[in-house]
Amino acid sequence: GVFEMTAKGLAEITNPSALFLGEREGPAPAGTSVLAALEGTRPLMVEIQALVVRTLFGMPRRQVSGVDYNRASLLIAVLDRRCGFHLDSQDVYVKATGGIDVREPASDLAVCAAVASAVLDRPVPSRTVWMGEVGLGGELRSVPHVLERLTEAAKLGFTKAIVPANALRGRNAPAGMEVKAVGSLSEALRAAGLSPGG
Repeated sequence: GVFEMTAKGLAEITNPSALFLGEREGPAPAGTSVLAALEGTRPLMVEIQALVVRTLFGMPRRQVSGVDYNRASLLIAVLDRRCGFHLDSQDVYVKATGGIDVREPASDLAVCAAVASAVLDRPVPSRTVWMGEVGLGGELRSVPHVLERLTEAAKLGFTKAIVPANALRGRNAPAGMEVKAVGSLSEALRAAGLSPGG
């Protein structure tokens, strides 16, 4: 369960995804994406934020909060090498909102989407969730419990998901959810209009 401390003691949060998504009203700004995460067996929607700015020193800075530092560094390298983003002279900051600590490989795709969106200063399509592990070759790998994650996202009003190919393994997506199953990071970013070429 998820609880918050109130003046009357601990109170259960019945919809923790709303807590982690914060004050999302209207179109999301550039540099944000939504991860369909899994905490134990419970799906949660978590906002991932990224900021990319020109470095003022010789070595670009990488700073993360709520996301594994080494994993984020690898993903930035994959975006640079495999997808044509030039991040060798850019400081990159990545954060998972709401104080949650996201460590699962399924967060890779959402982190990449947030960074790509920040570099291009182009918002991620609204009502889109992301999940998938990104390999060093830029390939996407499936993650567990995809249908459960999509079902939770659909309940919260998300209408589109970008997932690795064969993630649903022949099962149907929830009603009203458009699922783009792709095989690589570059395909995923193209599907959302986030590739460097436009």
